[in-house]
Amino acid sequence: MATTVKKMLFILSKATIENVYAAFIMANGARMEGIESEIFFTFFGLEAIQKKKLEHLKVATVGNPAMHIPTMLGGLPGMEAFATKMMKKEMEKLDMPPVGEFLEILSDSGAKLWACKLAVEMFHLKEEDLIDDIDGILTIGDFYNRANTEDCHLLFI
Repeated sequence: MATTVKKMLFILSKATIENVYAAFIMANGARMEGIESEIFFTFFGLEAIQKKKLEHLKVATVGNPAMHIPTMLGGLPGMEAFATKMMKKEMEKLDMPPVGEFLEILSDSGAKLWACKLAVEMFHLKEEDLIDDIDGILTIGDFYNRANTEDCHLLFI
């Protein structure tokens, strides 16, 4: 007998455009299917919910095997900006919202957005540095307790 997914929890630890959009698209897809959805932003993933940084995320060009370019080329001046511009252009063609708007869409759909307490403290952030749509700041233990339900899946991005 197949089980039905009732809840999806995502841990976002990197704030590169490709990782942020992967988490947002999957979380939004879950909400569109009537599945509870939550994103836990930790370490550099916190940049996706920082007011001053969320619209300045970049594509990772160095050490990214999906780029299909030599690492040395990825490190050339301007390559990251070029790749980021191209990625944003392609997302625009698909009518993908910018990061800030996507966060609002997720929040309005009922998705929960959490910041990691340890990472917030480690990076000396304050709650006012984060977007208004954040549901709170949790310890990892508190977040794991949210996964303590039947038919819940956890995905680390």
